[in-house]
Amino acid sequence: MSVFNLFRDRSATSIAGILAAALGASVLLYYWVAPEKKVQDFVGPPRSGYVLTNFHLDSYNDDGQLAFVLIAPHLERREGDDSLYINAPDFVLPSVKDPTTPPWKGHSQYGWVNKDGSLLKLQGKVHMDRVAFQTYPPASIDTSEVTAWPKENRLETAEAARIVQGTSTMDGVGMRANLDTKHLELLDAVHTVYQPRKR
Repeated sequence: MSVFNLFRDRSATSIAGILAAALGASVLLYYWVAPEKKVQDFVGPPRSGYVLTNFHLDSYNDDGQLAFVLIAPHLERREGDDSLYINAPDFVLPSVKDPTTPPWKGHSQYGWVNKDGSLLKLQGKVHMDRVAFQTYPPASIDTSEVTAWPKENRLETAEAARIVQGTSTMDGVGMRANLDTKHLELLDAVHTVYQPRKR
């Protein structure tokens, strides 16, 4: 091998090394000075996992007892949180501990149920009825924005509520109810009217 060829091979190797180093440096420089990638912040409206029309939903507690029933013309299950959004539901809230007690039946303008069915929101105007049984007269509740824990058989609202039970009418703001113990409680600004019984 001649001295010229040896010099040429070393020059080619040196040039290739310099080019590789320059390429690596330019890539690093690009990532260092390039602007951050623009984040796509438009999410859009939530999509429905599915839609049901004219449906009947039975939800059970951990012991296999019926916790609540919903019947409505429209339901949407949203992707992401798996909650249910319901239009104009009719509902049934049975007494879990005492199946001989008649259930509360009613309707609301809208409804919402979380993923595991432990939380039920009855939204807009809410009306509920329970028929007479044993020594308890028929009863009704008119209120709005009710939050219910059907597996625990209790519900509450911070809104104005009217409870009619037999010949008595009670109005107040805020209400708590335990459907197992048959306990209804108005929390504030309570006004009660007792009608005389018919002879």
